[in-house]
This record gives sequence, structure tokens and C-alpha cells, in this order.
Amino acid sequence: MLLLDQGLPRSATLFLREKGIAALHTGDASLASADDATILEHARREAQIVVTLDADFHRLLALSNAASPSVIRIRIEGLRAEELAELLVQTIAQCEEELRRGALVTVTETGIRLRHLPLLR
Repeated sequence: MLLLDQGLPRSATLFLREKGIAALHTGDASLASADDATILEHARREAQIVVTLDADFHRLLALSNAASPSVIRIRIEGLRAEELAELLVQTIAQCEEELRRGALVTVTETGIRLRHLPLLR
């Protein structure tokens, strides 16, 4: 299941569900005002993949040497909900196994960068 962070359109979860991907927005998970560490802990407990615009999630995972949860960071500004959902479908298709095992994925307009967790082995 994907857990979309506060900065992403809540309606993207509807488009993702239409495409067969379980998705929840932090606003719908009582995490609207939660800090990043709390969101990461929630995602770890619930086996969710965090989707965010925020670089802090990657930093927190690197500093903690954690093996989960996986995080997808979107570095493309201004995506509408439907565009975001389509981008996530493509990203998951390319990185599904790595996301299942634990990974940091960064998506830009030019491609995808993937790093396996934990970062320090």
C-alpha cells in the first residue's frame, strides 16, 4: 500500500485505486499534522510505501540505517492527481521488487534513481 504525504493531492489515491493500487493519504490516516519520523514509523508498522515531495524522509532513513519503509520521492513539481497516479504506476512497475525489499526511489523528469536500504551496509 502507498501512503501519500501531505504535500501530494489527496485525490491521487482515487486514481491509484482505480488502477488497482492500494493507496491512502496521510490526511485520511490521521497523520495530517504528524512529523516525518512519525509517518515513517507508521508506514513501517503498516508495511506501506511512503510517497513524498520531501527530501527529509530519505535523510531520516539514511541517518537511522533503517531497512524500511521504502520511500518514493517525487521531484517533479505541479503534477495533477491523475498525472501523479500514472507516474506512480510506472515507477512501481519498474521498481516493484526493490520497493518490496526496502528502497529509496527518487523520480525526476529525466528518470528514476534507486538505492537499496539500509544505505550503510
